[in-house]
Amino acid sequence: MADGQTSLRALVEHWLAPGEAHRVRVVEFRNNRVRQQCYVRVEVSKTDECMAMFFFRHQDGIWRVFPPARVRPAMGFGRSFTR
Repeated sequence: MADGQTSLRALVEHWLAPGEAHRVRVVEFRNNRVRQQCYVRVEVSKTDECMAMFFFRHQDGIWRVFPPARVRPAMGFGRSFTR
């Protein structure tokens, strides 16, 4: 799964292992373009249990099971080119 071509479907199958008889559905979807956050909550209903997991889309377009790192304020100095 480290090849960078992992789809959301492949992640759901890997982490939640739904069988053919189990129901998979997206329970929540959020795409906040201003804050550059995109995630889905996927739920798998099995015979006597229900499992759910969040999947996050990163800046490079790849879905992962952990949220992207937040951009934090930073201070620095720039070069001043005067002639």
